[in-house]
Amino acid sequence: MRKLVLGALLSSSLIALAACGNTDRDTETETGTETGAEAAAPADTAADTAPEPAQPDLSDLANVLDGEWRGEAADRDVWRHPAETLAFFGIDPSWTVVEIWPGGGWYADILAPWISANGGTYVAAHFPASTTSDYRRRSRAAFEARMAENAHYGDAVLAEFGGQSGLAVPDGSADAVLTFRNVHNWMANGFAERAFGEFYDALRPGGVLGVVEHRLPSTREQDPMAGSGYVQQDYVIAMAQEAGFELVDTSEINANPADTADHPYGVWTLPPVRRSPSEGDEGAEEFDRAHFDAIGESDRMTLFFRKPAGTMSEDTEAEDTE
Repeated sequence: MRKLVLGALLSSSLIALAACGNTDRDTETETGTETGAEAAAPADTAADTAPEPAQPDLSDLANVLDGEWRGEAADRDVWRHPAETLAFFGIDPSWTVVEIWPGGGWYADILAPWISANGGTYVAAHFPASTTSDYRRRSRAAFEARMAENAHYGDAVLAEFGGQSGLAVPDGSADAVLTFRNVHNWMANGFAERAFGEFYDALRPGGVLGVVEHRLPSTREQDPMAGSGYVQQDYVIAMAQEAGFELVDTSEINANPADTADHPYGVWTLPPVRRSPSEGDEGAEEFDRAHFDAIGESDRMTLFFRKPAGTMSEDTEAEDTE
């Protein structure tokens, strides 16, 4: 096996509250000596105490989507359709599910609590700890803090994925690998094809690969570096099939027909990034921010792949490309 788990298991300590014998005997002795109204006093006091509010059942995805920890991020559900997307991929929350490059944790805030509550394992394959990029170091550190501060994440696991390090989870250990809006980044860094190979190796036979990505119209020429952030759907399918995956189905859950994919700052012109020219930049006077906001978030493909059943991962050495 060429990969080692480099992520640390973040788990909260379990505190067993066992009844202490002497304390219980003292309580029983005092209660036993009371009679009449005096004996009823503790019960009256208890009745006046407000009960703790019931905690939501996070094994139910609907309750997770309503979770207060999500804050304003939940406003984007109308564009990202998490319940419908996870249902389309057939995700079972009792599985081991690896999310590739979870970024700031938008999907992690959904996946980690839901999977933890159902006895599964959520693995966040974030940027490598050894990255030389300041942005990636900050992003990983912020995500680590998010995991530590949100008790609902349960026993979430932090691993890593990069062009040089590969995907640091054992071969055949994952039931599903999910990636949301990342393929263009791997293309820009020259390791997209190898990434799909890493995902194939990580999955057990029959395992699921779910991909959501900004979609470039098939009539437009594909930039191999995906500089605009958009990728042709057939291009992504071809890379996954080249790695050995079978395409199970496609969905228009995350489609946006209003997106023409030809914006001045690529996909980042649209929400949520909303890149705009600074005052004095060329074209700033003609730039219509309201027009791009009205389009909404990007048009996205949603692709469901499966690793064929009965296959074995090959133990091959990965090349360093970073």
